[in-house]
Amino acid sequence: MDARENAHKARALGFSQIRYPYKEKKHFNTNMEKRWVSGWRKRKNRVKFGLFRGKRQKPIVVRVKDLPSGKIKEIELIYDWGLRLAIAYDDGITPKENDHLGIAAIDLGEIHTIASVCDNGRGVIITGRKIRSLKRLRNKKMKELQKKIAKCQKGSRQWKKYRRALYYVLGKSDAQLTDALHKTTRKFANWCMENKVKEVVVGNMEGVQRNTSPKKKKNKRKRSRKHNQKMSQWQFGRITTYLKYKLAAEGISLQKVDESYTTQTCPVCGRRKKPSSRNYSCTCGYQEHRDIHGAKNILSNYKYGKFRELSLDQQKYLRIA
Repeated sequence: MDARENAHKARALGFSQIRYPYKEKKHFNTNMEKRWVSGWRKRKNRVKFGLFRGKRQKPIVVRVKDLPSGKIKEIELIYDWGLRLAIAYDDGITPKENDHLGIAAIDLGEIHTIASVCDNGRGVIITGRKIRSLKRLRNKKMKELQKKIAKCQKGSRQWKKYRRALYYVLGKSDAQLTDALHKTTRKFANWCMENKVKEVVVGNMEGVQRNTSPKKKKNKRKRSRKHNQKMSQWQFGRITTYLKYKLAAEGISLQKVDESYTTQTCPVCGRRKKPSSRNYSCTCGYQEHRDIHGAKNILSNYKYGKFRELSLDQQKYLRIA
């Protein structure tokens, strides 16, 4: 459903090359019957699934050992590298009251996951090198296994063995990446509380993964396969989602803003230049770290309506262990 809706939105924006999902789906999520939502505790912690595509089937009864104490809102039987029971519930935690006045801007990156600047003159860079290393290892293992799978007859014992190994690599790497992204966003939320931030703005990255096809476009330089792979595997959507609820729990709002030309524009003289290294330098003498430079321009454009130079008194560099 999400894939169809996102494809429809992309085509409505003019990306006519985007195709609707065409592969047959093998697994469908099953919702719990509504009449069981209020009575699951009285039935020895059982969850019953008995409807599929509007038709009553033989019910599936799942027994849950540890159930959350909060009010259950939704229960689904899903397939995520194996059958899992997804339970959405109210944890009873209310957002903290936040009377701070600070504003921070985020420039998301593939090398440095988060680069942020606050209007109090402090900045932070949270490196994404561990995330990149996890992706490189996953891609290397997948390449090795896919070569072996291609040499086997489909459906054979060896083919099935390699397929199981492939699913294991994918499941393990996804868990490791999820853990690293959670740690990254938690570090940033803690930094926001240290600097008394009330509002966070982040550049809208919609469209950055478009045109990652290896085919050369009209009047456009052909990008390398390595660069296209990095762009297509960049998980900025998950980062934004994790940030949103972590910051909301601290009473901090998060909104997306336009980031056009924030990396290219010099805040001193207004000259546009595409940086070719990790540092941005202009002929007027202005120099700054590329990602911090982008975060500064996002903050100044949001706060003052134009690009202007902002002073930076202190800067942190954080790693993910």
